[in-house]
Amino acid sequence: MVLAHAKADLTDARLNCLTVPNGASWATEARSAAVARVRAMGLPTRRDEYWKYTNPAALTSVDAATVNDAADAEAVFGATDALRIVFVDGAFDADASDAPAADGMEIETLGSALTADIHWARDVFGALESKGQTPVDRPLAALNIASATEGMVIRATGKVSKPVLIEYRQTTGVADAMIHHVVKIDADADLTVLETGTAGARVNTVLEVDVADSAAFHHVRTQGRDHDRAVTTHCFARVASEATFKSFTLTANGTLTRNECVIDIVGDNAVAHVAGACVGDGRDFHHDDTVFITHDAVNCESRQVFKKVLRNGATGVFQGKILVKEGAQKTDGYQISQSLLLEDDSQFLAKPELEIYADDVACSHGSTSGAIDEMALFYLRSRGVRHADAISLLTLAFLAEALEEIEDEGLSEAIRDRLEIWLAC
Repeated sequence: MVLAHAKADLTDARLNCLTVPNGASWATEARSAAVARVRAMGLPTRRDEYWKYTNPAALTSVDAATVNDAADAEAVFGATDALRIVFVDGAFDADASDAPAADGMEIETLGSALTADIHWARDVFGALESKGQTPVDRPLAALNIASATEGMVIRATGKVSKPVLIEYRQTTGVADAMIHHVVKIDADADLTVLETGTAGARVNTVLEVDVADSAAFHHVRTQGRDHDRAVTTHCFARVASEATFKSFTLTANGTLTRNECVIDIVGDNAVAHVAGACVGDGRDFHHDDTVFITHDAVNCESRQVFKKVLRNGATGVFQGKILVKEGAQKTDGYQISQSLLLEDDSQFLAKPELEIYADDVACSHGSTSGAIDEMALFYLRSRGVRHADAISLLTLAFLAEALEEIEDEGLSEAIRDRLEIWLAC
């Protein structure tokens, strides 16, 4: 009873600091429903099953901590030809952004879309997040739906020739960023979205993606050297028949990062891949990947590939589940989570899960944790490779399976180049 009251007080304190923005009636209804979900679920604590490995206090407190302004200013995708959208301290900066227009795509700000009486976003905004609350509560995502005013609303109506690059910049050490993106990929359309940069001292983002029949969505994200920041991200996806959804995230350092991905495969012959590579250094580093993929159609494929490199007391967490519903025959579900511990005091906590209600499936999961292969290290050292360089080479080899999930070779090379720079530091 004491714990229940404490959770209710925490939730009330956070909600009392937020104002539900005005908008069209459908948007207001979605936000009000999200507030009700937050109150019913309560904000997370370590007592919640899916938060037992990660302390959410920095994400749920009324005030965000102040951090150093310095962030990784180098553009990871600087050489990529993309439509650039810039957010500064969590707010859209039109002057720093490219004109939001491209063939085969409609794009506007979240604030503009949610004030329109009639808008296609009505079927996506809050709908995918609400569906993703079952069977696991995700109150921080509902909190975002309730209050976020910044973000982009993107609809791909055809094959978009170049990616949309969403770049986050920070100029103050106290920015508390709440950002929401809504993406709809029409039938047979194709879109790539890139995300990079530091949005604030504390960040809560939600990405809702609706992928229609025979459409494709590719997502590549980098979370850079923002050492002091607390970040939670959520991706909710609905994948229709013969559609493709692929998402990859690269993370280096940070005090607390929690990336959640909830994918609902609802059409036959669909493909959904989610992957991540993580490099963490220091006792303050805590990185959590939580994934839930539901198969609710025939002959579909899903992959979860996560690799973490941890040293000097860093902590990595992976919680991944594949749920195969009754009737989802010929499901091919693959899940692998592995850690490379460069120091004995680092730790990797894993909770892989399979829940299967169909009898004609091929599903597997595996999780391992280990140190550098001493024989491989000796081999490289005996051929004149410096110790630090040998460690970097073996680390890149360990992360290779996750990087292979990036379909675009140019983007994969950009990620590999950045990893080499980070590992050399």
